[in-house]
Amino acid sequence: MAKSMVNRSSALAGHYQTGHFGIATQTGVTLTEVPDLGLHQIACWPETLAAVGQQAAVMAGCAAAPKPGQAVTGSQGSLLRIEPLKWWLFGAEATAIAAEQGNTLNISHARTHLRITGTQATTLLNRHLPLDLRAAAFPVGTVASTAYHHVGVTLWHSEQGYELFLPRGFAVSLWEGLLASAEQFGVEVV
Repeated sequence: MAKSMVNRSSALAGHYQTGHFGIATQTGVTLTEVPDLGLHQIACWPETLAAVGQQAAVMAGCAAAPKPGQAVTGSQGSLLRIEPLKWWLFGAEATAIAAEQGNTLNISHARTHLRITGTQATTLLNRHLPLDLRAAAFPVGTVASTAYHHVGVTLWHSEQGYELFLPRGFAVSLWEGLLASAEQFGVEVV
């Protein structure tokens, strides 16, 4: 029997319009909703941290699991250490973990994934997130759980730019605020 896939609809449907907004003569920020998010949370107990970390690394195709606040990319996907006892597996399927060691949970439908790039991306995010995003403090490969207008979000500085994961229920209001703020730099929504 074939598995049926649930069609995922964007939390931003009806609010996401592509085009150029704000200052017409420049594009300082590019905003992209990344569709079809594949995101699994992997959690462990303090005494199973090393074993589950190694299992998570294998799922991502990495040599080792990252330290807290760090992310690594392997042959299968990326592994983000969002909390001392939790990782997010991005872009790969998680395999089951024995209950006495930890657990995996598919959270793909619970988040909206935005990619923020451009010469003014850091400045834009610094106006909303209580993080030091200077290159020395938040280099590529850094991940942080933080707040955006009192809503818990996760920010990852990937090779492609800033990856912002928003809770689905708050995605529209946070998107509207981000887009309005980005207009001062000239923003391209793709």
